[in-house]
Amino acid sequence: MDLELPELPFSLRTYGPDGHWSHEDGVLTAWAGARQDRFVSPTGEALDPASDAPRLLGAPEGDFQLIARVTVGFGAAFDAGVLYVHVGDRAWAKLCLENSPDVPTVCTVVTRGHSDDANSFTVEGSSVWLRISRTGRAFAFHASRDGKKWVFVRLFTLGGEKETEGALVGFMTQSPMGEGCVVTYDHIEFRPDWPADLRDGS
Repeated sequence: MDLELPELPFSLRTYGPDGHWSHEDGVLTAWAGARQDRFVSPTGEALDPASDAPRLLGAPEGDFQLIARVTVGFGAAFDAGVLYVHVGDRAWAKLCLENSPDVPTVCTVVTRGHSDDANSFTVEGSSVWLRISRTGRAFAFHASRDGKKWVFVRLFTLGGEKETEGALVGFMTQSPMGEGCVVTYDHIEFRPDWPADLRDGS
């Protein structure tokens, strides 16, 4: 299924299980089903083909920032709303508001063959602002409690410039341990540039 969001200059396509994606009055809504996740354990074997989660992704050109306020209907450990970037089957990354395991937390996962997993800071309530930025082959993750002052979370690559030119970016939902959860994304914004400074809060 393809979906056009007026806030974004590129179209979006669904991937993985059905997320029941909808967009109305500036709010994007999706559901994660029971035991849906996208993670390749560094202590285990290859990604289970059944291990997947609903994704809604598109391919922006050049430098960009993708911003959204993410709100999660937490029901179980590791339920999360995600901004997601995908370069290949084993090269992708997640910026999450996650119940980790019982406190809402900004978390990141970068997968290069296998996934890593890192927590950043906790959040009061069920909402936080998330931002993915790209310049060349570099990606940056930021999060914000108010959408104004941004906390630098991570800077990384998923390959060379040739591989990342066609990167898919967008939204994902997950409920690895639970029976599912609903996630909403609002205040969605696209900026065609890279932040002037990654660490000064702008």
